[in-house]
Formats: sequence, C-alpha cells, structure tokens
Amino acid sequence: MKNRFCGMLIGTVGLLIVFVPVLAHHGRSNYDVTSTLTVKGIVTDFEWSNPHAVIHLDATDEGGKVEKWMAETNSPTTLSRQGWTRHTVKPGDQVTLVGHRVKGGANYINFSKITFADGRELHPAVAN
Repeated sequence: MKNRFCGMLIGTVGLLIVFVPVLAHHGRSNYDVTSTLTVKGIVTDFEWSNPHAVIHLDATDEGGKVEKWMAETNSPTTLSRQGWTRHTVKPGDQVTLVGHRVKGGANYINFSKITFADGRELHPAVAN
C-alpha cells in the first residue's frame, strides 16, 4: 500500500513537472488590445518557426524614413490549418498588416489580418 502510494505520488509529480510549463505560455497581455494598428510595408523575411511565425518588414513612416517592423502571428501548425505554407509570404511582397502593437511602442505587432498588393486577404487564426 505504501509503495503504491509512493509510486502514484512520484508519477503525479513527474506529470506536473512535464505539463505545467505548457500552461505558462504567454497570453496577449503584452499587446495594446485597446486599439488596432495598420502597418504597410515590404517583407524582408518570413520565419516559419515555433512557437510563432514572424514576418519582418520595412515600413515607411510619414516622414519618409524606413522603419524595421516585426509582425508575430500564430504557430505554423495553426497557419497550416488555414492553408498557409512557409512560402505564403515571401521577401519582396508588399503587405498590409492589421493587429495590435506591443505595449511600449516598439515596432512589433501581433497581426490578425494580412492583405497582399493583389488584394488577397489571409487570416492567421482558425475561424470559429
């Protein structure tokens, strides 16, 4: 009886050690969800990697200065379910991103919609 209890205790602790970090994944609290931002620019790189795919782009501000932006979205697995591939976004593509800027004002956005120069629109989230 004592050995069985110890075995169950050790097993439970082991499972907690493995699965608790999964619950620690960040939410969207680092983004200003009170306003929506639109960023238009030219893609310089598309990182198809976990935990989130990232688009790097050059956007020109109102004064004509080129700013480097990073745009985070869902995981490649989630994007694949929406029809995306690692070649959906390519360097040189002109895109418009709509989403929420990171708090603090850095050039970093979590986007919920991408529009290409030809008018194609894609959404990175699985539609409910």
